[in-house]
Amino acid sequence: MLPVTLGEGADLDGFRRAVRRLIAADAAPEAVLWNGGALSLFGDATEPALGSDPPPVSLPRAVGALIETVVCHRDPERYALLYRLVWRVLGGERALLDQHADPLVHRLARLDKAVRRDLHKMHAFVRFRELRDADGDARYVAWFEPDHFIVEAAAPFFVERFESMVWSILTPVGALHWDRRSLTVGPGAVRPNGLADDGFAEGWQRYYESTFNPARVNPTAMRAEMPRKYWANLPETAAIPALVRSAPARVRAMIEAEAAIPRHRAPDKAVAAMARQEPETLAALNQLIARSEPLVPGATRAVLGEGPLGAALAIVGEQPGDQEDRQGRPFVGPAGQLLTAALEEAGIDRAQAYLTNAVKHFKFVQRGERRIHQSPTAGEVKHYRWWLMKELGLVRPRLVVALGATAALALAGRSVSVLRERGTMSFGDWDGFVTVHPSYLLRLPDEGQRERARSDFVADLRRVSGLL
Repeated sequence: MLPVTLGEGADLDGFRRAVRRLIAADAAPEAVLWNGGALSLFGDATEPALGSDPPPVSLPRAVGALIETVVCHRDPERYALLYRLVWRVLGGERALLDQHADPLVHRLARLDKAVRRDLHKMHAFVRFRELRDADGDARYVAWFEPDHFIVEAAAPFFVERFESMVWSILTPVGALHWDRRSLTVGPGAVRPNGLADDGFAEGWQRYYESTFNPARVNPTAMRAEMPRKYWANLPETAAIPALVRSAPARVRAMIEAEAAIPRHRAPDKAVAAMARQEPETLAALNQLIARSEPLVPGATRAVLGEGPLGAALAIVGEQPGDQEDRQGRPFVGPAGQLLTAALEEAGIDRAQAYLTNAVKHFKFVQRGERRIHQSPTAGEVKHYRWWLMKELGLVRPRLVVALGATAALALAGRSVSVLRERGTMSFGDWDGFVTVHPSYLLRLPDEGQRERARSDFVADLRRVSGLL
């Protein structure tokens, strides 16, 4: 047996490293003991690791997404189940997740659903209370008890919605601390004293009372959507008994009340004022982007688009990488160098094209001295989309090329399967073309695969040249 010991909680990075080494060692699932002993697969001074630098493992996107969710579950068998899934997929069952009746797929789907439900509950039922330090500065603190190890997975939601606040979310399995610029993940905590209802909590209660619809009272459905285990942390629950008791009388009063004709105001002035606030030049838009705070964690600066106004071709990538963030220019890292060479081979002058990214900041996590790239979420792409659409509207290209799924999502407004929908596509006001991101070529483990994929990429760019 090969013992593999991972960290407590959702050790996604540890699981990924273990999978690479197990696959490199051709270790079958039944030969692996997950978190079952004191020895680690990664070894120590007397127990060398299996392979010093195993190659990456290429998996379908849906498998990767399932792994990211299921590692957050509390089931002690989750790693063994996921590794069995990986083993079968790499063994030729690439469409295994489509086999919903398969016992392994069915069980993993249940774990995935439980984690997603827990994430939804955390998003819905975290309530902050205001605390003040000795200097009178406000900090908002919330207590939550998740069923699974979802704290880090839930973090982007709260950073996005409460970006301007200083806050902490404490749970028994981990804590999140946000200072308006960076997120810190800490160890588990115990419920703190002093989280009594205050003016902030009263605001939650008044909001709940104002949105309560007496005509749709259904206590059974309310208990299903808002389980009692969360009630102690929800200030609005204090209002529920009175709201339910008064619902029949309020409904009768609503029926008996005379209908009033709503007042409509012409929005012309408001629309005109909003239009005047939009930047009218690319330089003005870039100034707005440059002085805006990053909408993703990490990032030291905004990386702006580069190229001539009126360029016939615009090329949109996912987001800046490490080198782009350091230099402040798009496509200057390894993927950018590969793109430049492929453009030249396809007969396209990079200097005559406009290059930009769907997300303007580099999203990463710090691991020692390395900054590890993280893909932006759909919500983050949506937040940046207005900038991208305005940018293209000012550049006015004839053709827009989306490099990879994130760029295609931003341009098309929906999820796009790049390998299935590769080729021409409409991006609203622009003719479009979808192809892979050059970083995809760099991640392929086999040299033969890389050469074939690069040849296909250059062929796509030749088609783009022909369309121009």
